[in-house]
Amino acid sequence: MLEFDNIRLELEGYEEPVAKLRDALHIDVVSTEISELEARTQEPDFWNDVEKAQALQTKLRRAQMRVDSFHQLVTDREDLLALCELANEEEDIDSLPELEEGLATFKDEFEKMRLETLLTGEYDKNNAIITLHAGAGGTEAMDWVSMLYRMYLRWSEIHNYEVKILEYLDGEEAGIKSCSMMISGENAYGFLRSEIGVHRLVRISPFDASGRRHTSFASCEVMPELDDTIDIKIDMNDVRVDTYRASGKGGQHINKTDSAVRMTHNPTGVVVACQSERSQVQNKETCLKMLKAKLFALARAAQMEKIEDLKGNQMEIAWGSQIRSYVFCPYTMVKDHRTGYEEVDVDAVMDGKLDGFINAFLSGMKIEK
Repeated sequence: MLEFDNIRLELEGYEEPVAKLRDALHIDVVSTEISELEARTQEPDFWNDVEKAQALQTKLRRAQMRVDSFHQLVTDREDLLALCELANEEEDIDSLPELEEGLATFKDEFEKMRLETLLTGEYDKNNAIITLHAGAGGTEAMDWVSMLYRMYLRWSEIHNYEVKILEYLDGEEAGIKSCSMMISGENAYGFLRSEIGVHRLVRISPFDASGRRHTSFASCEVMPELDDTIDIKIDMNDVRVDTYRASGKGGQHINKTDSAVRMTHNPTGVVVACQSERSQVQNKETCLKMLKAKLFALARAAQMEKIEDLKGNQMEIAWGSQIRSYVFCPYTMVKDHRTGYEEVDVDAVMDGKLDGFINAFLSGMKIEK
């Protein structure tokens, strides 16, 4: 039957791309690495250094997930081909919906793995620290930050990344004035660096009784979390440390103790804050990590002019500097101004459907209109 033949031909067409994907993901090399890591976990002194042991186990788990995911992709393709051949022989038209759904899922998984091969930056594999700030637009802009906050939470959930809220400052009337969160998982920074910049919202404001259309702006800063192999020395005499009572997210201890910490690096003006832990000491440690990441980025920018690789250009959070526009009215569309990539389903994008934008950015794609 023609329908089955089309599906079969499409699946067969993936034979060479899947083989190239195997090479690009270095599956054989990673498999050897897994064996070596597993052997190290069996050494008698493995748990003598708990922190290093946990880091090795995380590395092992991520490597195993990569290999397992690729092998599952190969198996899914083979199973679909077998089902397609059987259904065609028996002219089982009832199997067509299952095959179509299976093909769509296979293509999605293939694309996700292909994206990983585009991550070649020095820090792409690291965890990511996202900071959102409300820009021009007042209460509307703060509500826009809360929408972006939820969008990145949903994207992280879809990709099985762990999210930890580091700092959260409520807006005066509604929304969020600013917030920071750690998104942990392999390649988190590599994917999310595509989000660096100003995001523009156009919609009918729910805060305007006249029902007028408003334009609002919010900035997204993304930094890689740095590991202990990068030694950043900070003179604490140059750092002002403020403690205060946290607000917003954080549990029952919020507003009961001065556990939240804000650090200001006086020579550069860099400010970081953390309120995620109950302990002021723990929040100071997290703040220091964030400060080191930002200062490291500035140092590399001064020496190697690679600030775009780590932090992105510093732009005014207002009209003319946006990287992406989200239009809810008079039509619906999300457009990335760097690549030209568009999505018309705004609700899906706000629910975490960002992979198309990330793919276009990493691919260096520029869609001509």
